[in-house]
Formats: sequence, structure tokens, C-alpha cells
Amino acid sequence: MASVLATRTRAAPGRPEQIATRIVFFIAGFGMSAWAPLVPFAKARAGVSDGGLGLLLLSLGIGSIIAMPLAGALAAKLGCRRVIVVSAVVMCAVLPALALVSSLPLLVAALVLFGAGLGAVDVVMNIQAIIVERASGRALMSGFHGCFSLGTIAGAAGVTVLLSAGSSPGFATIVVVAGIAAALAVAAPYLLPYGGEREGPAFAVPHGVVLFIGGLCFVLFLTEGAILDWSAVFLTSTRGVDPSRAGVGYAAFALAMTSGRLTGDRIMQGFGTTRIIGYGGLCASAGFAVATLLPSWPAAVLGFALVGVGCANIVPVLFTSVGRQTVMPENLAVPAMTVLGYAGVLAGPAAIGFVAQATNLSVAFLSVALMLIGVAASGYLLRK
Repeated sequence: MASVLATRTRAAPGRPEQIATRIVFFIAGFGMSAWAPLVPFAKARAGVSDGGLGLLLLSLGIGSIIAMPLAGALAAKLGCRRVIVVSAVVMCAVLPALALVSSLPLLVAALVLFGAGLGAVDVVMNIQAIIVERASGRALMSGFHGCFSLGTIAGAAGVTVLLSAGSSPGFATIVVVAGIAAALAVAAPYLLPYGGEREGPAFAVPHGVVLFIGGLCFVLFLTEGAILDWSAVFLTSTRGVDPSRAGVGYAAFALAMTSGRLTGDRIMQGFGTTRIIGYGGLCASAGFAVATLLPSWPAAVLGFALVGVGCANIVPVLFTSVGRQTVMPENLAVPAMTVLGYAGVLAGPAAIGFVAQATNLSVAFLSVALMLIGVAASGYLLRK
């Protein structure tokens, strides 16, 4: 009874909470992508092979998946604000170590901690986003995820510029940490002091509609991982693009996705859940078809951009949908579906590699296109 009365007396989140949520999404993208330009330096310091690097990078995903269920439970007990602030502090504390540590065991430990901080922020910022969007009575989720995409662009580009200008990796990470700390100081007072509506165990196996939504997230995250890890390889090995310019494929995808998310709230209000998932899945599937079936590199770049446009608003819509369901409390449902999504990121690129080795990369991409058609066909099962 006390918890019910406390829930009723909470002030409804307003515009300050919306802005704070956008800032936290930006922080998550900024911190995550700042690590990407540092990977070659970490590889050289640790002296690992390409295969060893793959296993090393897996540590980050393992840390995230371990922390996600715990983060949802802690958000219900301690509130979104405390969990986000502590998790972001962990990210900031560990990030300089990723630029300085040369011992392989220490680097693995640092990546696990960094992944844990990142995974916890990822889960709890989406719990806050669900609560804030629900209180507003209008679509906000695409805009929140658009801020995450902006953060990824800013983080990767900012660290790359610093390194290109002659800064050391250590100095670059200090700049990143200072930026995260400043943004967090602005957002923290307006982060929610509460989390999900109900407390529960640290982890619950997804079931019902949550399992269904998590399966769709698996495919969408797998798609993003496929573009991130394989688009440059496709352009160089299949379309003859010079390696120095092969990043244009992922850049087209990222820019298209960011633009789509920043305008997605208005699109969501006009189209609704079913059409967003249906049309988006078909657009992304068509993008893979254009990239693989038209024999020119500009067509491939256009195809990757179409994948970005199609995928842009499906994941935000899925987070909104998991906030509407009543099968599981959101502090359990959000970590469950996010873990399934991250499983797609971890398993997807490796699966693409196996299929490509058995056939070719075009066939592997077309197999993802078929999965996206399945996503499009499943959209009608989620209510508008």
C-alpha cells in the first residue's frame, strides 16, 4: 500500500526530465563510440592477433549482458538516477585504462567493467524513457534513440579528430570523460529518483509478448552489427572500393539512421507501430537487396543507407511497445529484451562470417534481408 501511495504522489515527468533523458542517451552513445578509435592502439599494446582481438572485444559484450538484468532490478529499488549516475561514473573511471593498459588480463577486466557500465546505462535510460514518454502522452522514443545515434557520431568523430591532431589515446579519453561528466552534471538533477513500477527478481526469463519483442530486437541488432562489421569488407572485397574509403558504407547507414530517428517521433504519430515495423522492415530488406544485387559500389552505399532508414525507428517502437505490455514489469522486461538484442550484436557478425565462408557475403546479406521481411510481417501483431 505504501508503494502504491508513493507512486500516486510522484510528480509527473515533464520537459526537464525529457531533456535529461536525451542527454543520457547522448552520453551512452558518446561513451560507447569513443572506444572504437582506440581499438587499434589497444590491440598493438596488448600484442594480440586478429582472432585474439575478437575474443577481447567479446569481453565488453559479456560485461554488458551480465549487468543488464541487475540494472533493471536496481532501478526499481534505487531509482533511475542513482543507477545511471553510478554506471556512468564506472564508464568514466575505466575508459582511461582502456587507453593505457597493456596487460591482457587487465585489459579484459577493464572491458568487462566498461561493458557493465554501458549495459547498465543502456537498460536504465530506456526504463526512464518509457516512463517519461508515457507521462507525456506522445511519441518521444525515436528522438531519444536519435540522441544516442548523435552521440555515437560525436564520440567516434571527436576521438578520431583528437588522435589525428597528435593527441595521445590517454589525453583523448580524458577529454571524453570530461565531456561525459559535464553532461551528466546537467542531466542528473532531472533523472527520475524512481524506476519501474514494481520490484522483482534480478532476472526473469522473457515470455509472452516480451519474448516476441526481444526476438525482433535480436534481428534488428543483428542487422546493425552486420553493417558495422561487414559493410566495409563487402565494399572492398566485392565492389572493389579502396580500403581507405570503405567506411563510407557504414557512414551512410549511420547518418540515415540518425536522421530517421530525429524525425521519427512525428512519423510515429502519423503511422503507428504496425506500419513503422512493416514499412521499416521492408525498406531495410530492400536495402540489402539493392546493395547485393546491383553491381556497383554507389548502389551498395545507397542500399546501406536504405537499411539505416528502415531500421531507424523499429527499435524505438519496440521499446515503447514493451512499456505498454502488462505481461512483465518494465524493470524486468527492458533488461530481458535488451539482452536478446545484445545477443544479436554478439552472435550476428560471427554468423554472417560463417555463412559468407560457406557461400559468399552477398548470400549472407540476403539471409539478413529475409529475416527483416519476417520482422515486417510480424508488425501487425503489435498494437498501434
